[in-house]
Amino acid sequence: MAEGSTRVVLAALAGNGAIALAKFIAAGVSGSTAMLTEAIHSLVDTGDQLFLLIGQRRGKRPPDESHPLGYGMETYFWSFVVALMVFVLGGMLSIYEGVRHILEPAPVVSPWISLGVLAVSAVFEGASFRIGYREYKRVVRGNPIRLWAFIKGSKDPGLVSVLLEDSAALIGIVLAAAGVIAASFFHLAWADGAASVAIGLLLTGVAFTLANETRSLIAGESVAPIVMVRLKETLDRITCITELEEIATLHLGPGAILVALTLAFRPKATSTSIDAAIVEITECLQATDGRVAYVFVRPSHKGATVTVKA
Repeated sequence: MAEGSTRVVLAALAGNGAIALAKFIAAGVSGSTAMLTEAIHSLVDTGDQLFLLIGQRRGKRPPDESHPLGYGMETYFWSFVVALMVFVLGGMLSIYEGVRHILEPAPVVSPWISLGVLAVSAVFEGASFRIGYREYKRVVRGNPIRLWAFIKGSKDPGLVSVLLEDSAALIGIVLAAAGVIAASFFHLAWADGAASVAIGLLLTGVAFTLANETRSLIAGESVAPIVMVRLKETLDRITCITELEEIATLHLGPGAILVALTLAFRPKATSTSIDAAIVEITECLQATDGRVAYVFVRPSHKGATVTVKA
């Protein structure tokens, strides 16, 4: 999953830089504030992809003495930085520019240049969204999980960020085109600024969603309900367990899960048989979900805690 997420981020990065440059040129020629807003939007998206790649790279560092469970959660920190960038540089700046041009409208010249750049941008953004959407379909593996439910429940902020930003980019292109057309062909001078405000509000909504989801992950979020069901079903099939008293999970990053169990074993179980059972439990959980990296087991009939590193 991590490799797929990286591929999605790289695909988004590849197009956003060129799109941003083209939009800034079109904004300079036409004087359209909606086009300028879209240029800022694409520039912010480019920076976002770079931050996501930094987060993914740093999150893959192996465990060491200072971080014995690895650095996976650092991915979530950089995703929160992305949310702040979208809010401040994308949303707030777009709203400011839009309000300024509503109060002091300026004519839009050479509208066909702006519309042409927007059309090309739509092609690139659509291709990027398609790659992200295909990765989403691969992750859900045919399960009836809608895109919004996936975004709300996903533990991979890289993929979620790209899906949200590309969706916002496509909607933003439509809004910018509507502003340019209304200002140029219908002589509604305020429409260009209004489109910029609408794009800013859209980006603010995206930023809030990203920040809220990342905040939950940083705070320590359990696995998705469907994954929990699979883990419990696996444990039910292990014959050495007589009772599952407690199961707690924690995402240490998009690709690492910690599982803590309190179990009742068969009466008169020896330490040797419990050790063998713990190995079996760990292997079965890893076979169920390859992201399971650590398994902590506490036999309920003992006060001690037994720990196994997967």
